[in-house]
Amino acid sequence: MTSLIPRTIHIGGAAGYWGESDMAWGQLLDHTTSEGGPLDYLVFDYLAEITMSLLARMRERDPSAGFATDFVTQIEGHLPRIAQTGVRVISNAGGVNPEGCAQAVRALVAKAGLDLRVSVVTGDDLMDRLGLLDGKSDMFSGEPLPELDRIVSANAYLGAFPIAAALDGGADIVITGRVVDSAVTLGALIHAFSWRADDLDLLAQGSLAGHLIECGPQATGGNYTDWKNVADRLVDIGYPVAEVSADGSVVITKPDGTGGRVTRGTVLEQMLYEIGDPAEYILPDVICDFTQVSADEVGVDRVRVIGAKGRGIPDSLKCSVTVSDGYRISPLFFMVGTDAEAKAQIMFDAALSRSSAKLEAIGLPDFSHAQTEWIGAPDDQITFRLSVRHADKRGCAIFSKEALGFALAAPPGLSLYTGARARPQAVTRLFSLLLPKSEVTAMMDGAAFGFAPSIPAEPVAHTPPPVPEGHADTTARLDQLALLRSGDKGDMSNIGIIARSPALLPWIWAAVSEEAVRDIFADVGPISRWSLPGSDSINILIARALDGGGMASMRFDPQGKGHAQRLAGLMIPVPRVLIPSPT
Repeated sequence: MTSLIPRTIHIGGAAGYWGESDMAWGQLLDHTTSEGGPLDYLVFDYLAEITMSLLARMRERDPSAGFATDFVTQIEGHLPRIAQTGVRVISNAGGVNPEGCAQAVRALVAKAGLDLRVSVVTGDDLMDRLGLLDGKSDMFSGEPLPELDRIVSANAYLGAFPIAAALDGGADIVITGRVVDSAVTLGALIHAFSWRADDLDLLAQGSLAGHLIECGPQATGGNYTDWKNVADRLVDIGYPVAEVSADGSVVITKPDGTGGRVTRGTVLEQMLYEIGDPAEYILPDVICDFTQVSADEVGVDRVRVIGAKGRGIPDSLKCSVTVSDGYRISPLFFMVGTDAEAKAQIMFDAALSRSSAKLEAIGLPDFSHAQTEWIGAPDDQITFRLSVRHADKRGCAIFSKEALGFALAAPPGLSLYTGARARPQAVTRLFSLLLPKSEVTAMMDGAAFGFAPSIPAEPVAHTPPPVPEGHADTTARLDQLALLRSGDKGDMSNIGIIARSPALLPWIWAAVSEEAVRDIFADVGPISRWSLPGSDSINILIARALDGGGMASMRFDPQGKGHAQRLAGLMIPVPRVLIPSPT
């Protein structure tokens, strides 16, 4: 008897954030797979904590808003092609209003005279059940959640099984609210291969496939350490395609004729992106262990990834809660010439002093936070910004006026950015909480969908790389010896390091110590390090590294995207013979 389960499923990762280019649509819908047909699924990941805050603010102003409008405007012209190819589309574009997003897409389907079914996954939004959060504390910092009336958005991260159920029911397009990023891919795989809730290793491999394509071209050469090897074709960079077999093995590739590259390095950089503890990457459906994952180039722009393990099923869901936390403002300036940094500091001190006096005069408290930050050459030219935070919008407006009003009294070399004056921005601060699954009900097209019973994960002992052997007779920059990628997890910075050869891993581990990291990233919280023997990698998590992270941060790099590059110049003692040739 012939099995109806396919051997391989082809999934295109078409978006990694709200605002991304629409070029993936044409690439992936026209892509011919290695088996000669079109893609099976097209998946879109639009949501991040910042995005949820923005969408929640939109919904406050307009109850019919609150979803990623890009998805709706872009899908319209591609609906005939979707119907023709039979590709099924899965997107978390629903944000905080998935029903509204689905309604808009259904209207486009009807307008085009097509027969495409649109299903909706909901249940993540907790705004009408805020009592569940009373007395909760942040799962990382332990800080109690502020007053419930300050909450802007509250969403549980749902998993992949409701998506699979929608596909089982015949959905051509599935729109969700806040599901975990990789769920849009895993849901397709659960449906296609009939994976069960206790197929933990398969779910872990499927989650890994989703994680590898959830950020679009970050797996095909975007943000790549060796960017010079792909710079000539970034203009038409290819979006990733995951070819996943029923046994969970994954091949990452991209459409023929597109730019970028798919290499072991591009794929592993994305694997380490924002994962935290690699032996305990907790998702709603499975607790993943990526420490033994290996990646091998099996052809041009084809990388096979295996080795993810499922260690259990959590009994709780992570919830993202954004809280209104006053206002901030950050006017931006140039300062040119010798002692540029000192001149910028004088300007900041004067503007702050003038503003504080005016606040006192009208009975407002002083600023809750104030800082200046600059980039550039302090004895030539810097770009700097003066930032304050205040509970009242008026306080920020006063500071902006005084900062600009000091321009003619400033030391020489000040240059203003022309255009509109900086305006106060509402600050939302992220809290990450845990809720028992029993307190959350996932919904698929309005019907309740239960969670699988939890399976406790056994503790895993971390084994660091061995002590380096031999004599270090020279030093080399870290990025000569390794690939690096960084990002954020709330107020934490996550930096992944992939040794360019296995022999280099012990030397890198010894040199990139907690003390060495703390020297570069001063005034941060605890630092955690883990090794991943399967990929010759290291993952580093730095707490309290982002000034609150996201919209709460007043730093140039609020999401830690440049932190890997700050670490890249660290000099590593190493035997000369181990230094790889330039790529």
